[in-house]
Amino acid sequence: MPKDANEMQFPSDRIPRSAWKTLAILSLIATMAMYAETMLIPAIPDLIKDFGISYSTSSWILTIYLIAGAIMTPISGKLSDIYGKKKVLLIIMMIYAVGVSAGGFTTNIYSMLAVRLVQGVGISMFPIAFGIIRDLFPRSKIAIGQGIITSMFAAGAVIGLVAGGHIIQNYGWQATFFSIIPIVLLLLVIIKKFIHVDESQSSHSNSENKTNVKLNNKIDIQGTIALAISVTSFLLALTFIENGNSSSSYLVIGLFAIAIVYLVLFAIIEKRTTSPLIDFKVLLHKSILPANIMVMIVGLSMFMVFQTIPILVRSPSPLGFGEDPLTTANVQLPFALVLLIFGPTSGFIISKLGSIKPIIAGSIISTAGFYSLFLFHSTESLVAINLAILSTGLSLTNVGAMNIVMLSTPKQSSGVSLGMSTLIRIIGSSIGPTIAGMYMQTHQVSVAGFTGYFPSADSYNLIFLTATIISLVSIVLAVILWRVVPKHHIDAV
Repeated sequence: MPKDANEMQFPSDRIPRSAWKTLAILSLIATMAMYAETMLIPAIPDLIKDFGISYSTSSWILTIYLIAGAIMTPISGKLSDIYGKKKVLLIIMMIYAVGVSAGGFTTNIYSMLAVRLVQGVGISMFPIAFGIIRDLFPRSKIAIGQGIITSMFAAGAVIGLVAGGHIIQNYGWQATFFSIIPIVLLLLVIIKKFIHVDESQSSHSNSENKTNVKLNNKIDIQGTIALAISVTSFLLALTFIENGNSSSSYLVIGLFAIAIVYLVLFAIIEKRTTSPLIDFKVLLHKSILPANIMVMIVGLSMFMVFQTIPILVRSPSPLGFGEDPLTTANVQLPFALVLLIFGPTSGFIISKLGSIKPIIAGSIISTAGFYSLFLFHSTESLVAINLAILSTGLSLTNVGAMNIVMLSTPKQSSGVSLGMSTLIRIIGSSIGPTIAGMYMQTHQVSVAGFTGYFPSADSYNLIFLTATIISLVSIVLAVILWRVVPKHHIDAV
């Protein structure tokens, strides 16, 4: 058969060169963002010391960044559907650039949290990026594009851990922020000049949908506020769980009550508004809901590790390993390296085998990784090996679950749906460090020759055991997906 005839017969399987170029640029954004995030992780013990804060308070250095991203993610998804993906992506990048630039000038926990809040807006870039890939890539190749972007997150983590460890040890944690400024500015220029998105499929271009566009052109401010109060109250309640004194207990109960009330209020608002942040019809789909819960568990697991391991490595012996920032980065490096390997690999695996089998394998491996961490974390080598096992499972689970979400979502709802998935993952990510901080704050002992108190062995056991139990839920959800997902998703994407 002539070449042209063959291409006409299988046009949906071909990935245009322009799509590869756009994917490369979006992957650079992922690399930059993860570099900016992980370069600071080895410095968490330094920030605790420099700012004079507790372990539970230190978790908010990660948590507030994630809450900001959680709130902005569904908003950015809707804005990108209304005003165009490229325009919204550029605006978010500019806000992110401001936050990163200010990070090195912080002098206390309050200014640090304010800067991290601004930086968190940048998380909302990624549902837009995945939406662009969905529009540009053939349906059968979406997992490959997603896997490549995921692998570049891991590449950024590798660079961030290695470079961050060196920078912190030699120049201080402030220099980590300064190192990212030229990268952010360069990427802004590249996005503006080289990314070209066809918005002809957007709702603005279809005259039949003008009435719907006008109705849906509003941002759900009430829903946003209710969600922000609910999530923040829940995480504050976890933060204030300390030694069980009466005043603290009343505060915790009150915060939990506020979280529940505003969560119910958020659901009521979303059902009544004409422009909801979350489309419950999409969210409650029999395939999408279990997949999104698995995505949330992946986020929770990753950021629980990011909060816990630096403190374990740098705490004095016998409670920790008594090491420096560079060693801290090296211990976590296998976690990032395996993500780097399995990011694109899992995408190709899913494109051949479907999403379900890798999800089942990934959830089992993740659970085994956390259980092994619970049993064996007495040396740096054991921790590094177990982190490598864990990251293998998380990578397979995340790519497979996100692929099911994308394939199960109607094209016209892709922006909002991907925004919801990212929102759910980020909420999980914000819970992870808060749980870890809570355990470390409530289980402390002193060490001879050192002032102050440090997390006890019980705190690490509780963290890893809790993560193991939560990971078991992923296995149950994987079985549910195996039963409810259409057969062509099980066999091949």
